[in-house]
Amino acid sequence: MKKLYLLLIILVTLSSCKSTKNKSQRSTKKIPKTETKKPISKEATSIIAYAKRFKGVKYKYGGTSKKGMDCSGLIYTSFGAHDISMPRTTKDLAVKGNWVDLKQVQEGDLVFFATKKNSRKVNHVGIVTEVNKGDVSFIHASTSRGVMISKISERYWYFAYVQARRYL
Repeated sequence: MKKLYLLLIILVTLSSCKSTKNKSQRSTKKIPKTETKKPISKEATSIIAYAKRFKGVKYKYGGTSKKGMDCSGLIYTSFGAHDISMPRTTKDLAVKGNWVDLKQVQEGDLVFFATKKNSRKVNHVGIVTEVNKGDVSFIHASTSRGVMISKISERYWYFAYVQARRYL
């Protein structure tokens, strides 16, 4: 009987021991595939280049020329120069096109902001000019500095960001 218990204890002990797998049997940690950056369409590249021609132009409410430009005027003029009809106001732009998650934005998409204190009502818009590892740059007409390029990662724009939309 003692031998039977001893044999049983040895069997239980051996069966509960975990053997290690050799390297070929070990499960490898799956490394996520790096997302390949989608090439920018020629149309988006051309629209962005056109918008950049206005860099440094002073802000003017309702403006659509080198004499002065507002944020929606920049979009209206840049897309219009490529025969793409766009709404003239930020409010109207914010409800057209297809909604896009910020992580999926591409060059040529529009980004919308609410810059008034304690408001989520969209009142500012820009064109995405570059997306580099999640860092999004956009061109817009700032009331204080005119047409310029900013990044959504800047504190002011980060907290003011509301949505992105795709028109192309």
